[in-house]
Amino acid sequence: MSDENILLRAIDIHKSYAQGVGELEILRGVSLDIRQGEAFAILGASGAGKSTLLQIMGTLDRPNKGELYCEGRDLLAMNDEELSRFRNAEMGFVFQSHHLLTEFTAVENVMIPCRVGGESIKAAREKALQLLDFMGLADRRDHHPNQLSGGELQRVAIARALVRHPKILFADEPTGNLDSHTSGKIQELFFRLKEEMKLALVIVTHDLTFATRFPKVYRMKDGQWQS
Repeated sequence: MSDENILLRAIDIHKSYAQGVGELEILRGVSLDIRQGEAFAILGASGAGKSTLLQIMGTLDRPNKGELYCEGRDLLAMNDEELSRFRNAEMGFVFQSHHLLTEFTAVENVMIPCRVGGESIKAAREKALQLLDFMGLADRRDHHPNQLSGGELQRVAIARALVRHPKILFADEPTGNLDSHTSGKIQELFFRLKEEMKLALVIVTHDLTFATRFPKVYRMKDGQWQS
């Protein structure tokens, strides 16, 4: 595939944190391209650096050194407000914990990115209802998080991540808190979404079974790619 197909390019990413009198090195020069419509998994044990890489690629954190581009735009040259707007429009995120707001219903949680992006209540609600229906949650739209099962909570979180039709969906251990049966259903949903919504899908996991279902797997150890 040509460079024209590259959505996101990370180059020589380094990340470390102060620890006592020294530094704890998390990422040691990682480079990665994410292409349009591509799906892959980043596999590694806890502490390998995979979640840190996802956060940097998703502009939730900044590297100590390196470059990050999206369709030619220098993301690290943007300020925090510009990055926030960019993330809201271009990226979706799903985490191990659903991070739903307990005081809001399912449909209200899914509406949040649209409202943050300046869409009207009516438009945001229509998009949210369509996605919840797609997720098989039409009859749960007015339920609060404490009224939903673990699988339902994660499906609402996925709907929220997709409601603005991002180009890239990042998921960090998205099935880590689920039982095996529910986990399998959520995994199938990710692959269905990837095909139907034509988005790039990047999954971070330590689950070998889940990772090997992807056409491409990157293995990380000690902040570097394993050959």
